[in-house]
Amino acid sequence: MPRNVRIASVNVNGIRAAARNGMGTWLDAADVDILTLQEVRGEREHLEAALPGWRIVDDKALQKGRAGVAIASREECAISRVELGDDALESNGRWLEADFEIGGETVTVVSAYVFTGEAETPAKQDPKWAFLDAMERRLPELSADGALALVTGDLNVGHRTLDIKNWRGNVKKSGFLARERAYFDRFLGAAGEPVAGQEGVGRGMGGALSDTRSFSEGRTGLGWVDVGRAAHGEVHGPYTWWSMRGQAFDNDTGWRIDYHLASPALAARASNYRVDRAPSYDTRWSDHAPVIADYALGV
Repeated sequence: MPRNVRIASVNVNGIRAAARNGMGTWLDAADVDILTLQEVRGEREHLEAALPGWRIVDDKALQKGRAGVAIASREECAISRVELGDDALESNGRWLEADFEIGGETVTVVSAYVFTGEAETPAKQDPKWAFLDAMERRLPELSADGALALVTGDLNVGHRTLDIKNWRGNVKKSGFLARERAYFDRFLGAAGEPVAGQEGVGRGMGGALSDTRSFSEGRTGLGWVDVGRAAHGEVHGPYTWWSMRGQAFDNDTGWRIDYHLASPALAARASNYRVDRAPSYDTRWSDHAPVIADYALGV
C-alpha cells in the first residue's frame, strides 16, 4: 500500500538543550516518521529521554560533548551502518546510515554532519576535504541500480549564492569556499555528464572570485538532487541556520547548509518540502531549523 513517509532533519545543537527549549512541542506537531539529528552532543540516555517511544540508532563522537548523529524513527530499522571511508577518516559521530523496509521497498536514510572547517587552517580544513572526498565516493554506491537513498543533515556548505545571504563576505571562509561548493556541483550534476562548475559569480570582499570550474575539470556528475532547491527554485534561501548573535535571525541573514540530497529514484517521489523556521527568536530551540519533506514509498 503506497504511503507518504515524512522525513525531517535538524542539527539540534545539543539534544539536552533542544529538549529543554521546546523540541518536543515541535515534534508533536510535525507528524514525522523518521527524524535525523546532528550535533547531538550527548549520550544514548539523553536521546531516549528526549524521544520517548522512538526507535533510535546513533553514533557518537570519540570526543565527549562534540558532534554526534542519530536517526529516530517510528519504523523498525532493518540495519544501520557507520562506515564512511577508511580508518584514517575522522567520521565518528558524523555519518550514520539506516535502512528501512517500507511498503515492500528499501530506503536508506543518512544523518550526516560535515566538519565546519576553517580556511587556511589545515588542521581544521583537511578533515573536511577528506570527509567530502569520502562522500563523493559513497554517493554512487548508495544510488546504484536505482536505489532509494536520502542524505540529510548539516553539510556545512552553502552551494550557491542563493544559499547565503551575505555570500560576498564569505567567499574566503569555510562553508562557501569555491572548492567546497565544487563538490556539490559534482554531487548534483547530471549523472555521467561532464561537470562545468559555476563560473565566477562576482568578486567578494577582498576581490576573491567565487569560481568552482577549476575544481570540476574532467569530473562527471553523480545525479543526486537537492530536494530543497528543486522545490523552491531560483530564490534566495530558504535559509536553515542563523547565528545566535546579533540580529541575524530577525533580519533573516542566514545560510542554507542543511539538506535533503536524494538519489535520482527517490527524488522523483519527494513532495511538501519545507523549512520549519521558528516564528520568533525567543521560540528557537536550536540555531538550525528542521528541514522536512515527504517521500512516497511502496508505489
